[in-house]
Amino acid sequence: MKRREFITLVGGAAVAWPVAARAQQQEPMRRIGVLMTSRVNEQSRTRTIQERLHTLGWTDGRNIRIEYRWAVGDVGKVRAFARELVDAKPDVLIVHSSVAVQAVLRETGTIPIIFVHVVDPFGQGFVGSAARPGGNVTGFMNFEASMGGKWLSLLKEVAPETARVAALTNPETTPSYAVFFRSLEVAASQLRIDLVPSLVHDTAELENAIVNNSRQLGSALLILPDTFTSTHREMIVGLAARHRVPAIYSFPFFTTAGGLMSYSVDPEEPFGQATAYVDRILKGEQPGDLPIQGPTKFNFAINLKTAKALGLDIPLTLLAVADEVIE
Repeated sequence: MKRREFITLVGGAAVAWPVAARAQQQEPMRRIGVLMTSRVNEQSRTRTIQERLHTLGWTDGRNIRIEYRWAVGDVGKVRAFARELVDAKPDVLIVHSSVAVQAVLRETGTIPIIFVHVVDPFGQGFVGSAARPGGNVTGFMNFEASMGGKWLSLLKEVAPETARVAALTNPETTPSYAVFFRSLEVAASQLRIDLVPSLVHDTAELENAIVNNSRQLGSALLILPDTFTSTHREMIVGLAARHRVPAIYSFPFFTTAGGLMSYSVDPEEPFGQATAYVDRILKGEQPGDLPIQGPTKFNFAINLKTAKALGLDIPLTLLAVADEVIE
């Protein structure tokens, strides 16, 4: 090769390298907003979202930028953070709980929204149908209304003397709570249980509700799925233990914290599922064309240490089917 040809070849390559590098650097940066209404399992949920997105080819800081907001069960903060995230004009939003969906929908009717941990998106008017939601909202339901009957039957099986159950929730953070009461009322009638809706708005009302219920003969607690009760799970578990009240919870982290038992969906899986919809939306699909998905995996956990402290014998049939037994 002649010297002049060599110089030309090397010079051309030197020009091409920066061009290729610039092309790689100019990969579009997409923006994802994440609005959480509780800090429960914060690290696990953040890790799940990032790891699942990475497997789909999206890496935070390279071709996506993820903005997180954690409202810790405060409705005012949920609304403020919803406004902040929408103002940042993300390409898609992952939104945790009904309250957060309501808040985000007040701010936008166009940015794609993927919800997780929502009980009744149809009754709340978020979507039109399961198969084709329409609009800018789709997502993953985490409970079925029929689970209400399962909670009461488990309570009765573990604590046969149960005659009165206070179903506890905060209506501000869980506006869809009433959807459970249809199955709860049917099951309560069949099991001869007095079902008492117990609506609380702050920790003072929460404590009063648990203490007053404990004074009734044959009392027990049902803690409905709610970001407020999840945030204050240690307080609830502690009060139930102090006043010796059997309780069933709607998330397994209550049982891990010392609660008697829980029957629930896997609370972390919907966050992983949501990333698949993020990927599809970022690649051009519309949220209104992505079907609403319901829960498929359920978890039953029992805390034997708590059962012993309450003087309860867990039937062997329940131990055999439990997904988790804490000793």
